[in-house]
Amino acid sequence: MSGFKKFLLRGNLIELAVAVVVGAAFSALVTAFVNAFIGPLIALLGGQPNFSGLAFTISGTTFPYGVFITAVISFLIIAAVVYFLVVLPTSKLLERMNRAEKAGEQQCPHCLSDIPQMATRCRFCTAEPTPA
Repeated sequence: MSGFKKFLLRGNLIELAVAVVVGAAFSALVTAFVNAFIGPLIALLGGQPNFSGLAFTISGTTFPYGVFITAVISFLIIAAVVYFLVVLPTSKLLERMNRAEKAGEQQCPHCLSDIPQMATRCRFCTAEPTPA
């Protein structure tokens, strides 16, 4: 039982549980956004925000292709929202952080002053620093 307890209290499992809960909440948020704003915009353009009623019948069997169309549109909207509101800002932030690391300073091995990381000569003693 102690092994099971250690497994449950491991950090990765708790982080995964938090990610699932936050993901579910985010999914509800995106669904509400789609229903409140994107659906009416689609209704303005296409005349009908919900395509679930579209279907055709062959030999008495109904094929509700509108449900699939609605699911595809919802998926594309969710993917776009996640990309533009989560992935793109996060990648820009990481890019800026990496740029700041590259623009850091190093110590000159001769005079021990701080010089820019990309410098080819020390601005104080004009010695060539060793590459980082």
